[in-house]
Amino acid sequence: MSETLKIRAERPAGDPDTLRFVLDREVQPGAEFSGTEPGAAPLPRALLGIDGVRALHVAGAVVTVTRAPGTDRDALKAPVAAAIREVLAGTDRPLGDAGPAAAPGARDDAAVRDAVQHVLDAQANPSIAAHGGHVAVVDVADGVVRLRMSGGCQGCAASAATLRQGVEQMIRMAVPEVREIVDVTDHSAGTNPYYAEAPAAPSGATPLLNRPVPPGAITEEQGRFMVAPDYLAPKLGLSPDALRDALRAGDAAATVEEGQGPDAGMTRLTVRHGERAWAAEIAPDGSAREVPPPRRAPAADDEAALRQKIRARIAGLAPAELPITYGALARSLGMYMPGAVRQVTRALEATMAEDAQAGRPFLAALVVSRMRGRTPGQGFFDEAARLGRGPAPGEDEAAWWAREMASARETYLDRVGAG
Repeated sequence: MSETLKIRAERPAGDPDTLRFVLDREVQPGAEFSGTEPGAAPLPRALLGIDGVRALHVAGAVVTVTRAPGTDRDALKAPVAAAIREVLAGTDRPLGDAGPAAAPGARDDAAVRDAVQHVLDAQANPSIAAHGGHVAVVDVADGVVRLRMSGGCQGCAASAATLRQGVEQMIRMAVPEVREIVDVTDHSAGTNPYYAEAPAAPSGATPLLNRPVPPGAITEEQGRFMVAPDYLAPKLGLSPDALRDALRAGDAAATVEEGQGPDAGMTRLTVRHGERAWAAEIAPDGSAREVPPPRRAPAADDEAALRQKIRARIAGLAPAELPITYGALARSLGMYMPGAVRQVTRALEATMAEDAQAGRPFLAALVVSRMRGRTPGQGFFDEAARLGRGPAPGEDEAAWWAREMASARETYLDRVGAG
């Protein structure tokens, strides 16, 4: 039986007309779709045929629908999610023969710049002008568009939502060659700057910079904080799609810390990618402000700590709970972010080197994949071979793993029972 497709519905901050569905895998590798006409491809035909869906944009693992005027946005969640699941369960080409949105050579940078500026002048700026603002193209290079806000938008606390949710949607749907949109506005110089200095402390300490997080950019669902990718990605120097890819791959990670003592009731959310990090302090009423990210522990320490947690968690399981799946192990460790399974898999492969050096059975043999008939992932077998262990001559991988798992059960579960 195939694993149920996981879909998370998001209401993008600042854009009341769109609804975003984030899947746990790409809709169709290498293909994207934008438009208002269903055509022959299965997914556009199904979604644009739903009453109330006016337009559709598909990129990577994200499906964005635009509602028709007067449609209840929340009422679209169930039928759209159901249609996505049905189509993806029935075909591996839900977008048909659609190619990448930014087809090489479709239009050169000058033509893309003209097209983007036309979208701004015809669709975006007339409404933005009502608030005293304006958005213009600075330059276009290899599909990356740089925009600058001016007037009332420069420094406005809602400008990030305006750009990422409203303007960006317009541009991407009209100009498929656009790969990334970057805001190069110096918001600190605007009439309503993001950065506002707090009153100086009596000691004369340097004032703190306070950057309010726009309402709706951070939401809480069933005790988990969610940050809109369109808001967070630029903070880490990424596009929204690149951020989603990094989270799925485990290259970006988030931590949540509860305040203690005088900070009781406050929550600090930190997201890291490479050498960059972003953090926000969230108050009990849901309001949030950006804060300096805490200093990061060395990566080697982080990885060693995860390996120890995994060992302790598996050792504490009952025999009937083993083998455990990668996903269940990640959740039991409180790891729910995209990419958590990949982090756990990497840590398990690292324990294999430790076990080989110590002459122990592989602890990793007790963890399996639901997608491979409840046997370990291929990385387990590849790592075993690299370490000089694995199937005997003429023995298949499944038979060797069964022996290794039995040895692991005896070694690690006996140790628990004796303790």
